[in-house]
Amino acid sequence: MQNIIERIEREIAAWTPQEGTDEVGTVRATGDGIAEIDGLSKAVLSEVVLFDPAFDRTLFEALEDPVPIYGLILNLEEDGVQAVILGDPARVHEGMLARRLSAEASEQKKLGRLLSILVDENLIGRVISPLGDAVDGKGPTTARSPRHIEREAYGVIDRAPVTVPLHTGIKAIDAMIPIGRGQRELIIGDRGTGKTSVAIDTILAQKLEPAATRPVCIYVAIGQKESKTARLVAELEARGAMEYTVVVTASASSPAILQFLAPFAGATIGEYFMEQGKDALVVYDDLSKQAVAYRQLSLLLRRPPGREAYPGDIFYLHSRLLERAAKLSEAKGGGSLTALPIIETQEGDVSAYIPTNVISITDGQIYLEASLFNKGQRPAINVGLSVSRVGSAAQTRAMKKVSGKIKLELAQFRELEAFLQFSSDLDTETRNRIEAGRRMIALLAQDNGAPLPFEMQAAIIFAATSGYLDTFPPLEMRTVEAKLQEYLSREADDVLARIRESKEIDAETEKMLREKLGLFVARTAA
Repeated sequence: MQNIIERIEREIAAWTPQEGTDEVGTVRATGDGIAEIDGLSKAVLSEVVLFDPAFDRTLFEALEDPVPIYGLILNLEEDGVQAVILGDPARVHEGMLARRLSAEASEQKKLGRLLSILVDENLIGRVISPLGDAVDGKGPTTARSPRHIEREAYGVIDRAPVTVPLHTGIKAIDAMIPIGRGQRELIIGDRGTGKTSVAIDTILAQKLEPAATRPVCIYVAIGQKESKTARLVAELEARGAMEYTVVVTASASSPAILQFLAPFAGATIGEYFMEQGKDALVVYDDLSKQAVAYRQLSLLLRRPPGREAYPGDIFYLHSRLLERAAKLSEAKGGGSLTALPIIETQEGDVSAYIPTNVISITDGQIYLEASLFNKGQRPAINVGLSVSRVGSAAQTRAMKKVSGKIKLELAQFRELEAFLQFSSDLDTETRNRIEAGRRMIALLAQDNGAPLPFEMQAAIIFAATSGYLDTFPPLEMRTVEAKLQEYLSREADDVLARIRESKEIDAETEKMLREKLGLFVARTAA
């Protein structure tokens, strides 16, 4: 013991301050993945600090560990800071030094003082952690461009109106709740109502787009089972979608800090492609779990809880994330980042704290209802509660022409269907309207993993709204639609090509389409 004391005294006497030395603090206490650090008076929020084991090696001749341990500062206090440990908390202990990264060290480690990840085209096709580390067993990533994981969103002057559609391949959405490139559209509903399926189908649908205009897709799995994420990745690979997709995963077993950071990592990757003038789509699955992780971190950091035990800035957390979705002006390259956040409700309660927060931030919502799901309606979209605030501005002229009346007709059908419970004696017109509504609902049903190109959707909906399918009962609509798709692909490919290229149904195209549909009805009805 006397030797150690003498050694400490000699080192203190020999120490002289050096120019450019990083500011250094000392870990006062650790627990639950949080380190309380004395000093670091110049530190800023979201800054990365390095827990330096040199103190231990010098005095106690501990074994050198080659893997550095970093911390993320989330609390600034009067006499120090609190940092969340990004790594094994057992390796950080009282008395350890915590260093701010110098500019030189930041450049060498490809990390700025603020938390950053490495991003570029080499991430496409990979599965990574929120810190940018590969977790797919294919070796380390070769991304080289460091970008801050949090940044200020683009202002109004740098943005352009949302006018280009992002086709989901799902008839009910593309016809009634259109999504534009640069929009933020919430997918909300109870557990097990098909929210993830809608998002995955949207990613699969991008394979139907021309390669030159195909968005880069980023799927962010927050708090999901690793087995579920592995199945989704396997499906994307089997369908050829991983060639334009990046998966960011922070599983249910991951620390809360990684679940908190995962959506920001996804937004950072999407922004990289947006700033290259490309289109990107990011799915946050789901932000309910990110909110829970943030609540956990906030309670550990002793921040005061607010409504429903969430910290008061949970709204700011989600707003600064979702505001990063944008359609950039031509002066900024014209790229876009579309966000599809997912929120899980409890027993359909959309008035709870987190759902109302995200609803108020986004540009509309797709509401999936458990009762419709249990009735067999897939996707289980409640047309009355679902809305797109961009609306027909993000539709092609072809889809706008054929789908204009669908939402109103379905709303009227719901009212008549409710009235039907109290009266069995209906006049002919009312009965016909109810049959037409049931026929349309059956037509809008769609299997998971079967997205349709928009020209096929437009032709099918045109057939339904123009009366060509009125002779078929609602129970046969799924079979009839399958035959119609096969028929149009085989014998009306020229018509579909005209719609695909012009993105509208002009008089000549409509004439050709009506001829083909007339032949189909004559053959099928016979």
